[in-house]
Amino acid sequence: MSSDDEPKLPTQLALAVQLPDDETFASFYTGDNAQLITALKNAAIGQGDNLLYFWGQEGSGRSHLLHAACAELDGEQDAAGYISLDLHGQMSPQMLDGMEHLALVCLDNLDAIAGVAAWEQAVFNFFNRRHDRGLGSLVVTATNAPRHLGLGLPDLASRLDWGVAYQLKPLDDEGKLSALQLRSELRGFKLPTDVGRFLLSRLSRDMSTLLAALDLLDNASFQAKRKLSTPFAKEVLGF
Repeated sequence: MSSDDEPKLPTQLALAVQLPDDETFASFYTGDNAQLITALKNAAIGQGDNLLYFWGQEGSGRSHLLHAACAELDGEQDAAGYISLDLHGQMSPQMLDGMEHLALVCLDNLDAIAGVAAWEQAVFNFFNRRHDRGLGSLVVTATNAPRHLGLGLPDLASRLDWGVAYQLKPLDDEGKLSALQLRSELRGFKLPTDVGRFLLSRLSRDMSTLLAALDLLDNASFQAKRKLSTPFAKEVLGF
């Protein structure tokens, strides 16, 4: 096939996707999800099942893991596509056209398009094109198992059964503390255990809230040139 015959990808797919550079596998505390992490790493390098589906509650780290999978790709050799479907109202379903040619495609928050006929049909058609091509990895996330998403298109739900499915197991409080300490180490500072426990006792326990508080404390500690302590955390967070 000549270069002129190669499939043309939509312009937006040729652009670098700006994903958080701190959301990698190294910065994700595995907890009881070792099997899922291994499957995702394999998917990122084109090994294992062509379709991987996993679900987990809000704030459990689904998006983090998809960003991490995309970050595993060699940008010089392969391309990844990431779409967060909770933003479907700001996008056209046509942006899926041509994505079947990418080495890795990640569709986040599939449940967000439940009942949105145009998007359900577009994702269904994309699944078929991807399956027919037989190359590359497709990773899909949602907040529930495939049969409990409330999709209006039964065939779309059935497509999710073509691959392997995992539940992203939430961290307990000790796991969340370890996750916060891992993130702080990667940022170059130490989170004392008592400060971590204070955050868990006074804030919402979802990881997005906890990590946002950690970032705030890190910046405040650096600017004030003060050691991170529970009294300082109380002052910064207004407790």
